[in-house]
Amino acid sequence: MVREKDVCWEYADKLDGNKVRCKFCSRILNGGISRLKHHLSRIPSKGVNPCSKVRDDVTDKVRAIIASKDDGKENSIPKKQKPVEAKSPVNSSASKSLISIDTPSPIAKIFPPLTMVTSSPATNDQENADRSIALFFFENKLDISAARSMSYQLMIDAVGKCGIGFRGPSAETLKTIWLERIKSEVSLQTKDIEKEWATTGCTIIAETWTDNKSKALINFFVSSPSRTFFHKSVDVSSHHKNIKFYPDLFDSILQDFGPENVVQIIVDNNLNCIGLSNHLLQNYGTMFMSPCASHCVNAILEEFSKVDWVNRCILQAQAISKFVYNNSGVLDLMKKFTGGQEIIKTGITKPVSNFLSLQSILKQRSRLKHMFNSPEFSSNPVYANKSQSMTCIEILDDGEFWRAVEECVAFSEPFLKVLREVSGGKPAMGYIYELMTRAKESIRTYYIMDEIKCKTFLDIVDKNWHNHLHSPLHAAAAFLNPSIQYNPEIKFLRSIKEDFLRVLEKLLPTPELRRDITNQILLFTRATGMFGCNLAKEAIDTVSPGLWWEQYGDAAPMLQRVAIRILSQVCSTPTVEKQWNTFKQIHSEKRNKIDKETLNDLAYISYNLKLSRSTKSKSPESDPLQLDDIDMTSEWVEEAESSSPTQWLDRFGSALDGSDLNTRQFSAAIFGSADLFGL
Repeated sequence: MVREKDVCWEYADKLDGNKVRCKFCSRILNGGISRLKHHLSRIPSKGVNPCSKVRDDVTDKVRAIIASKDDGKENSIPKKQKPVEAKSPVNSSASKSLISIDTPSPIAKIFPPLTMVTSSPATNDQENADRSIALFFFENKLDISAARSMSYQLMIDAVGKCGIGFRGPSAETLKTIWLERIKSEVSLQTKDIEKEWATTGCTIIAETWTDNKSKALINFFVSSPSRTFFHKSVDVSSHHKNIKFYPDLFDSILQDFGPENVVQIIVDNNLNCIGLSNHLLQNYGTMFMSPCASHCVNAILEEFSKVDWVNRCILQAQAISKFVYNNSGVLDLMKKFTGGQEIIKTGITKPVSNFLSLQSILKQRSRLKHMFNSPEFSSNPVYANKSQSMTCIEILDDGEFWRAVEECVAFSEPFLKVLREVSGGKPAMGYIYELMTRAKESIRTYYIMDEIKCKTFLDIVDKNWHNHLHSPLHAAAAFLNPSIQYNPEIKFLRSIKEDFLRVLEKLLPTPELRRDITNQILLFTRATGMFGCNLAKEAIDTVSPGLWWEQYGDAAPMLQRVAIRILSQVCSTPTVEKQWNTFKQIHSEKRNKIDKETLNDLAYISYNLKLSRSTKSKSPESDPLQLDDIDMTSEWVEEAESSSPTQWLDRFGSALDGSDLNTRQFSAAIFGSADLFGL
């Protein structure tokens, strides 16, 4: 067959029944080579999930193939060319290239377009388009990672279909017509989600940011099973001494969503104060105040990394990574030995980066040793004889170092697993108690012969668990989760039953509501009736606990309503990149009311689009804890200006400032301005 000669077959295995398996992520696709191309191109179309592991050069190649076929189709059908904006008539120069030789733009005068004598017209057009896009990015200081956005390719495709003569919307049109129109579209999505709140309830999330100076913001989100939405940002910098401000603020937020719909409010430690908690719990009797699980688990990992021998291990590993990533020749050689893979990873927080990078270095252990002992390395005088090189070789040959790395990976992985489960934006309320219990048990098992280390790590976990993380709502959710309730290996059900009953009394405050609740609890715990049917048993491991109760809990209607509302909640703040600069501009005193409204609308749209896309583009293979790019300013890469080779292993990491992209989510440097929230 002709299609067997398609160049894209080198990226897939052909299976029976017109199915193919992607060689990068191993996903099986129906529909043959055509759907594979859209999978590899990462263009959101035809209902195909984008590949999370395909190389950028392959994506570019496949996109070019798709584009060439689309061009062929369009060239065979004559089209009328018309300008999109009636207010912007097309002049005679509109049909020329974006960087015209006759009427050059200021940027074109500085960087004149290259002329390729031997290139074909199609190649020139492609290169000129790429160059124009690059100039647009660089001239306006745009984040290059925006090119990975789904909307980036959608925009280019839409412009291409308009043909020659298209003029983009003006700044005024973007600021007025399109800003309002897209804001309305985003708001309509929110309205659709609100309909489920009567059944599932919702969670309000209050996330605090500071700039370590005088500015403090609280960003509010609302989350339910379908999605998490950004609601608004409030500047609280001037209210930190006003004890009435915070209760009034939260009262107004609750009225926006309806107190009857809100199951819990998640706050970070800065807002988890007695005054605010008492006010909310006294005035809203069926509502819970909960800590951010991601924040608390991250605090555990941070304390793990401060244990002396763990910190020493991290610093030694960083000595290797800094040498590799600060010498281009060594970096190229490393990529050759690892098959193009990185030896470090950047996570959503500094502690996560530390332990993910240790995992990666352990995985590349033999390749790193081979590289440093290879003739290609040892015979190169540029870097082979450097003192840093000798330090790296000593570390790589040190058995104690590798034993420490193995230990760090072993005790941290169960807690990274907890973080993955609670940070993905899905309802994890029914799982966090069991996950934390299993993580603690893994430490006991691993250090069964080392009582001192076992106690050191368990004390850290217990302190954060009892002081910050544990909530009766977590225990009640575990009790109502069928995968826990019907698992004979679970031993903690008796210990959480009291918390479950306390939660039940809070959510069902009157005798009328509790009239038949005891019988309904028995039906559930004894798996009687629909609870025990084969369909219910089979569905335990295939659907979420909340959906399971919706389908099989009809025999216990009051308990069913409580279970769905509890099990439908998230445990953490959303893990989408923060936009501190945008919010700082919104709340600037130098801006007038119109500017602030525009920036508020921009933040509302941008944040909600990012939240939506982060959910849609997430593949099962992607790690919610890992960022796409390595943070080249992190302690795993960047060298201090005054550092010397002999200081590397003696120097401890300093506190991070708010500009560190790697710590925007939970770093104490950002959340640590307690005086701004001292109620």
